Amino acid sequence: MPKPRDTYKYQQKVGNKIVHGGITNDLERREQEHQGKWPKSRIVQVGRATTEEAARKWEKEKGYT
Repeated sequence: MPKPRDTYKYQQKVGNKIVHGGITNDLERREQEHQGKWPKSRIVQVGRATTEEAARKWEKEKGYT
């Protein structure tokens, strides 16, 4: 049985500057959580939904962990 592709990779941006990056299974919720620290920020999805395993690998490679 294939693993579910239910994890999103994202970057949190203020203007064109990346202030944070990570993975989540709910982009809207995660963006709201980040609004407290970066009120003028927006979340940008990176690629398509993927497996949690692949997303964690990407997160580690980018140094977001």
